[in-house]
Amino acid sequence: MKTYRVAILGCRGRGSAAARAYHAHPRTEIVGLCDLLEERSNTLGDELKVSARFSDLDEMIKQTSPDIVAIPTATELHYDLCMRVLEHGVNIEVEKPMCVDLDQADDVIAKAEEKGVQVAVHHQGRVGASMQAIAHAYNAGKIGNLRYIYGSGKGYYGGYGLMNIGTHMLNNMLHFGKRCKSVVAHLTTGGKPITPEDVAPSPSGMGTIAGEYITATMQYEGNVTGTLLQHRFNKMDTNAYTMELFGTEGRLFWKLGGAHFLPTPHYLPDGNNDKWESLELIYPEHYDSKSSASEMDYWFVEDYVNALDEGRPHVCSGYEGRHVIEMMMGIFESAAYGKRVNLPQADRTHPLLRWREESGLPPPADMPRGYGEWLTQESKRIG
Repeated sequence: MKTYRVAILGCRGRGSAAARAYHAHPRTEIVGLCDLLEERSNTLGDELKVSARFSDLDEMIKQTSPDIVAIPTATELHYDLCMRVLEHGVNIEVEKPMCVDLDQADDVIAKAEEKGVQVAVHHQGRVGASMQAIAHAYNAGKIGNLRYIYGSGKGYYGGYGLMNIGTHMLNNMLHFGKRCKSVVAHLTTGGKPITPEDVAPSPSGMGTIAGEYITATMQYEGNVTGTLLQHRFNKMDTNAYTMELFGTEGRLFWKLGGAHFLPTPHYLPDGNNDKWESLELIYPEHYDSKSSASEMDYWFVEDYVNALDEGRPHVCSGYEGRHVIEMMMGIFESAAYGKRVNLPQADRTHPLLRWREESGLPPPADMPRGYGEWLTQESKRIG
């Protein structure tokens, strides 16, 4: 069986997590690390005993001939780095969100198709142990026919939460709803529907956003409806980051590190609340829980290895990543223009920037990149 050669482009938190998973997997070998700051690549290289360390990605690819390059960098860098790496004809995985708009995502997919290589987007929650358990129960027919999907974020400011955590949740929901056909959304800021003046640059370089509170309804194939909430909380709450599948015969509930089944389609105040059954989480046979690798990141690597073996796209492929961006841009467009948005969109430009321009406004002014400073400034603006 082939051992796939992997190079890591960016050695901060997400890069280190990806590297640990590739290092732990028996079918992948890290052959190079690249970071503009030598201290970062040295720290990670010493930990994983990788001696090939670079500050130039083209030189790294030239010298190490990787099969996969991981791009776990800041979002605003994704497009340029993806295009630059793909030019070498190398498979990539890129941190979520794939890009900041559809124009960029289309270019990345087109370049990968031109070069005959794969794009995977790091939506690790979709392939983790708890989601594996949910998918196994769903495929076994435990809840009958799916009719409704609910997903929620952690309490970030809505637009930022959508581009950050919402990417994961929308991808998770796609696993069961399949293709999303249309989106209707309502966004508010300061208790009022958004206006072009509420459009702003996202914290963390995640493009252009709007909306303190986001409530979106998606229509999927097969007469399945979904609701996504990205509502700002006074305090972050990871327990709110959940997904629930409602079927004709039961319900499935997902959260990070947990999977549960309720053998009734409807909740009634008759004691059913204590009948949730915990599902056994599913791990790869060769995953070592004592290793430094996260099980979700390890599962992501496992599917990439299998995908390349089988000549198929990763479960979290670039096509799925682009469809997530279509859904997010559809949410912004629906709220801005007050209409249902059918997917995929013909106009691939960013709908919020288009909305501002049509309103006679310039692009939004710069704001702090850090979330805390950004939120403080935005809170003062909206009172």
